[in-house]
Amino acid sequence: MGVVDRIKKEWFLLGIVFVISMAKVDPSLGLKGGPLKPEYTVKYFAVSFIFFNSGLSLKTEDLTSALFQVKLHGFIQSFTLVFIPCLIRVLIKGLQYSPINPWLLKGLMVVGCMPPPVSSAVILTKAVGGNEAAAIFNSALGSFLGIFVTPVLLLLFLGSPSAVPYSTIFGQLTLTVVVPLIVGQVVRRYVKDWLERSKPPFGTISSCTLLLIIYTTFCDTFSSSDIELDHFSLVSIVCVVLLIQVCLLLLLFFVTRSPSFGFTASDVVSLMFCATHKSLTLGIPMLKIVFAGYEHLSVISIPLLVYHPTQILLGGVLVSPIRTWMLAAQKVKVTGTSKSSNTNSHPAPGEAVHV
Repeated sequence: MGVVDRIKKEWFLLGIVFVISMAKVDPSLGLKGGPLKPEYTVKYFAVSFIFFNSGLSLKTEDLTSALFQVKLHGFIQSFTLVFIPCLIRVLIKGLQYSPINPWLLKGLMVVGCMPPPVSSAVILTKAVGGNEAAAIFNSALGSFLGIFVTPVLLLLFLGSPSAVPYSTIFGQLTLTVVVPLIVGQVVRRYVKDWLERSKPPFGTISSCTLLLIIYTTFCDTFSSSDIELDHFSLVSIVCVVLLIQVCLLLLLFFVTRSPSFGFTASDVVSLMFCATHKSLTLGIPMLKIVFAGYEHLSVISIPLLVYHPTQILLGGVLVSPIRTWMLAAQKVKVTGTSKSSNTNSHPAPGEAVHV
């Protein structure tokens, strides 16, 4: 793959590095009251636009084929929104005695509270050949649940960082998250045919808007002289994030193959990706609302910024071996079913055959 092709493929990751670097060079541009007016353009327009775009792009009308796999959906949503936050909470209790920056540890808790992403889990499940319908369903369901569950989890585990009352926080969430998402779904009903024909680049549009949010967030960080991060903490968080993902993937791979669950090999694939991935696109705007004006906002955002590319890169590495396992498991199941069928179709020794 050439340099240009690589840049096109990884443009968003490069964009994150670029906007953070620009925020470091001149943070005044994205500060509150600055030329970009983030207190209006980001707080209201950018966040609302991302969720309107999500509502417009979610193909909820195509999810009926996976609607009745209740056990699968319940497992995925409870794992990502209950088990992972509790697991990371326990992990942080142990890590708080380490020299890692405590605000980065709070950022790990933020990662645990995030809902599943809208697209990455679906893309990887499709690449392997797993249960794509279930992946789409749970990405959509997780996005809707996350609107309500994630802010509650953030406030439960991290508390309110300011004197802003909870009613104001949830009012802001309703105005800039819930309403735009519902409006996007309503608009989709009327322009669905046009959307299918033209296929607008929803992912690219949301990613560009997200870069603006990340930029203004880090402008606040670099404008404050009180916030410092050491290299040990940053490297440690990257290692911890990678370790968390590997452990979660292995746990799901070995546990969900148990016959007691009754999941197929293709179900296991969708479980591995949907239950372990966390949304950056939905997460950063929510943090911007729940922790508005918080001086450590960008610091607690760092683990999520690390988690996002890590889950994509790790998933890409695992596509081939997981596909090999899934095809082998499906072949064994077909062979076993065929043998069982043949055994049942032949008379037992000594049994009379009626013609």
